[in-house]
Parts: sequence; C-alpha cells; structure tokens
Amino acid sequence: MEYRYLGRTGVRVSPLCFGTMTFGKEADEAVSGEIFRACREAGLNFFDCADMYQAGRAEEILGRLIHDCRDEVVITSKGFFPTGPDPNAQGATRLHLKLAVEASLRRLQTDRIDVYFIHRFDERTPLEETLRTLDDLVRQGKILYPGVSNFAAWQVEKALGISALKGWAPLAVIQPMYNLLKRQAEVEILPMAQAENLGVIAYNPIGGGLLTGKYGRDGQGAAGRLKQDKSYTARYGADWMFDVGTQFADFARARGYEPAALAVAWVASHPAVTAPIVGARNAAQLSQSLRALEITMTPELRAEISALAPEPPPATDRNDERTPFAPRMP
Repeated sequence: MEYRYLGRTGVRVSPLCFGTMTFGKEADEAVSGEIFRACREAGLNFFDCADMYQAGRAEEILGRLIHDCRDEVVITSKGFFPTGPDPNAQGATRLHLKLAVEASLRRLQTDRIDVYFIHRFDERTPLEETLRTLDDLVRQGKILYPGVSNFAAWQVEKALGISALKGWAPLAVIQPMYNLLKRQAEVEILPMAQAENLGVIAYNPIGGGLLTGKYGRDGQGAAGRLKQDKSYTARYGADWMFDVGTQFADFARARGYEPAALAVAWVASHPAVTAPIVGARNAAQLSQSLRALEITMTPELRAEISALAPEPPPATDRNDERTPFAPRMP
C-alpha cells in the first residue's frame, strides 16, 4: 500500500481512513472487531472517531481494538456537540474542550489523540479562545495535531492567521464533506487546503449510500441511513440526486466497477484529498469500499464521472474565471 503524507505533518497514513460512526450502533462490539481487523489486514492505519458517536461508545470500542497496536495506527476524535445534559457540555470553549479531550482519552485508553478536530465552527466562542486551548493541549501532549471539520475556507484561513500571529500550533488537517453529489468543497475548501498544505480527510464519499444506486430514481429502494437519519434526508433528499445516483451506479456497473468503490476512488483522486473516510456496518460492506484501492482513476475516467453531476459555480462572480489564464504578450 502506498501511504500518503498527512498535509505538512510528516505523518504517513493509508489512502483510506475508516470512520467508526457505526461502532456501537449498527455494528456491535464483535462486528466492530471484525471490521477493524479487516481494515488492518488491508493495510489501513487511519481511524476516525468522535465523542458524540453513540455517546462515547464508539471511542470505547475503538480504544479496546487499538490496545495492541496503538503506536501503529493514527486515530482522530472530535469535540463540539453536546456530550451530556449540562449546558456547558458542548461548544468549542476552553471549559468544554478541556473536559472533552480528557474524557476521550479515557475512553480511547490512550495518552494522546493524534488528530483532534473541532467538529464545527462555534459562533459564540472567540476563535482565539478555541485556538489557544488547542495549542495548550498540543503543548501538554494530549493532542498532536489540531484540525477542524465542517469549517468554511475563510474560517480555516482566519484560524491559520491567528495561530501564525500568536505562535500557536496551526491547524494541520480538515474534514469536509465531499462526494459527487456534494461538490461545494471544490470551489474554495479544497484549493485552500492545497495552497496551505493541509491534510484532508473527506467524509460521505458515497453520498449516504445514494451513489450505490440502492435507493433508485424515486428514492423508494432499500432501507438505509438516508431514510433513517433526518440529517441525511435533508442532505441528500433532492430529486436530482436520486437521478445522478442511479446514473452513476449504472455507469460504474457497465464498466465493471462496484459503485461504492468507484465513488470512493473518485473522491480520492482529487489532488487535495489525503484519504476519503469510509464506513461500514459489517466486514462485507467494508470490502466494497476497499476495492477503491484497486481502481486506477485516470483523468479521463474522472472527467466522465464528474460530468454526471452539476459542477458548482466558481468562487468569484466572473464566469470567465474558468478560462485558463493567458498572459498578454508585450
């Protein structure tokens, strides 16, 4: 397996990251163990988690699974969303993050979290407070690299500027949503990540399962997260998305590819992406995504796939920004 550098950190990670959101939910502890072992056998050394997944249950399971190979894996976790009924058990405040990191360390049974993400931007807490807290945690060795998830490009750049000015540990990794149906990251987030040499682990590469084609054009197909989770229904409920999902699945199968594998390979082929985050309810489902490692995504194949879905508008208000720049001759 060809491992990739995680931005400017110098850390090398597998080209796929496994997301543990199913641990303790769709996958019980035994099945989670089967999934973890299948990941390791395939060469994956990168595992993503969050304190909100099953109220910490996913972290507990992951902690037990990495016990015998802790120094061989790179693990992440996240904090922001409520972890209990207390009104201060949420947000990106110094108070909450300090307690959240300590609780995650206990559940993961480890002395450090390799990449720690702020799960979303906190409009009510000064960004300086959040970044200083992350810097303190880095200096204490409790987290190694700060990251952010679901931040806009301007929010990331503002954070990088503040950290540079103050001499604090800079953000090293971002976690945006990115797939054939959700391409907004192509406009500013991914170019920004390339310019700043940030690691990128993109989530939802198969569009909540829609890109597997299992829901059909009318959305009345098999059961899944898209029907069971209101956030996924809101995220992927547009009629055109079902059309694109079906077209993509037909396109993949006509060329001999597993749709899930091709969807993941398309995300992985963007030059800014370090590793797509893949998830699974069982080892059999995981095997579909792992086949992405066998796909050679040529520029021509990527262009064909990209043409199946709407391309987002450019970041500026001038459509000619898509035209290659040709300098004037003297």
